[in-house]
Amino acid sequence: MTTSFGSAASRQVIRELHAAGYEAVFVGGAVRDAQLGKKPLDIDITTSATPHQVKEVFRHTIDIGIEHGTILVLMHGEPIEVTTYRTGAIYSELRHSVPSLQADLQHRDFTINALAMTVDGELIDVMDGLNDLKQKIIRSVGNPEERLKEDPLRIFRALRFSSVLNFDIESETLQTMKTLAPSLRHVAIERIKTEMDKLFQGQNPSRAFQYGREIGLPERFPELFSAFESLDCYTPFLHARHGFAAMLAVTDTTATELARYFKLSNEEKRFLKQCEEALAIRIQRAFDPWDFYSYPADVLEVVGKIYSTHHEGHDLSNQQIEQYKNQLPISQRTDLAFTGNDLLKWSGKSGGKWTSDWIMKIERAVVYGQIENDALAIKEWFINEISREK
Repeated sequence: MTTSFGSAASRQVIRELHAAGYEAVFVGGAVRDAQLGKKPLDIDITTSATPHQVKEVFRHTIDIGIEHGTILVLMHGEPIEVTTYRTGAIYSELRHSVPSLQADLQHRDFTINALAMTVDGELIDVMDGLNDLKQKIIRSVGNPEERLKEDPLRIFRALRFSSVLNFDIESETLQTMKTLAPSLRHVAIERIKTEMDKLFQGQNPSRAFQYGREIGLPERFPELFSAFESLDCYTPFLHARHGFAAMLAVTDTTATELARYFKLSNEEKRFLKQCEEALAIRIQRAFDPWDFYSYPADVLEVVGKIYSTHHEGHDLSNQQIEQYKNQLPISQRTDLAFTGNDLLKWSGKSGGKWTSDWIMKIERAVVYGQIENDALAIKEWFINEISREK
């Protein structure tokens, strides 16, 4: 038994709900992770209080999912998610009776996530989730068809947990996932993408790819999951974006298309586009000084790992990349010892597109070590080169 589960703020939330006459316990992934000896993250609380009643108890709250019974309570500056007991149906304040904790746990996705804990450290395990946790099994709570139909995203969540926890998916649950896999088409791609990010960062993504193949995802959703056929050799991934970059290497999909399919952020799209360009270069030749200058370290590292999968001994560590970058004469254009106005003075010409072209030429010459990053050296080189073009 432990009395120190959760943060001081989250324990305070539960105690204040108790003082107001409501039931409240810790629930879900944080309880599961604590049983696995991991530091609990994303602590959630479930309660018999309705969202309206929760807001009456606490002064500082934010409506983040009130239609699903969830309120964010700000306690000592810490955000704590508090959700009303619910069943598979969407929560409604119009209900005549509030579901019990047992009813709530019976409609969780998997037994390992249907664990609850009191503020005093008593574990509540009505679905035998602790045994499945010990056996390293992902099993639907109750009837798999009912649970997966309540939210088809649970099909993909099972894959995610198989990677993150390195657990097996129980056979009946897996068979039902295969039967209901087409229903993933009705799940918002943003929700699937969130699961993909976690899947890529798990202990064993290959296990999830294998299960994905078993339930037919590559055939049913080729634009999204055809890469599951051959991503195994690129694991482990440094981060989620590494996983998406590897998808470019095993499919005909472009970075732009992949970003559109998964509705990636502009930053993620930019990263993938740079990976696509850098990988095309690396396939043709080794990176040169301009490549180390042009691409961020994380892009070069990911591309190096992707390339080395089929070319042993060509891996690029982050340390090596930083060494190459530190040896460059400049790290960015603003480091150059001249400006566009200098070009106008030196040439006696008026401004135009030609200035940006020459800035690029000088930049490349400095990076390649053809001229020193010194104003006089650059002036001499520039006057000599521009005179040759007349």
